[in-house]
Amino acid sequence: MRIIFLGPPGAGKGTHAKLLTEHYHIPHISTGDILREASRNGSPLGQKVNAFMREGRLVPDAIVTEIVAERLKQKDAKEGFILDGFPRNRSQAESLDELLSTAGLAADLVIYFDTPEETLVRRLAGRLVCKRCGANYHLVNIPPKVQGVCDLCRGFLTQREDDREETVRKRLLVYQDETAGLVDYYKQSKKLRVVSGDLELHKGQEILVSLFEKEHLIND
Repeated sequence: MRIIFLGPPGAGKGTHAKLLTEHYHIPHISTGDILREASRNGSPLGQKVNAFMREGRLVPDAIVTEIVAERLKQKDAKEGFILDGFPRNRSQAESLDELLSTAGLAADLVIYFDTPEETLVRRLAGRLVCKRCGANYHLVNIPPKVQGVCDLCRGFLTQREDDREETVRKRLLVYQDETAGLVDYYKQSKKLRVVSGDLELHKGQEILVSLFEKEHLIND
């Protein structure tokens, strides 16, 4: 069960992936999470990543591909995964195909979350994250019980710098420019399926599980 989730920031890829991987016991591999961790750890690579992310620019293909290649070698990814945030362009898609092919594998399905821009801006600009444990909240959809305080660890909630509205709109423009042709690339392989990223979470999960069953990726 090797699934690729495509779609702009705020399309719901990460939320859906986390729920599905908890149920099917395969890892959710989020390049965004991996890059943010690299940005925080203060390593030379992390400092490079941080410079790009702070300015709302994409991290170069070579760096991202190297990070993904190392993650896919880990034991928990042997039986499958949901890959979220990679590939972002045709070059990365070709690199991923090569990585999997070298291991005698291939992606089973590619899901594209088609989402209106204003929905994306509303979601991203309202996101909050706990500085202590990393838990995610939203001012409207998933508000904390106490304003500004994490329900889980009582840590301080803050807005990520790249979730401010001005940066969000820049990120979306960059995404559109970088991913032009990526959907067509996966259409050619006949593995692409398009779902709405503008649905309620429960309905979206129903559609994804039904799709997995239809494609014979799961038996339960």
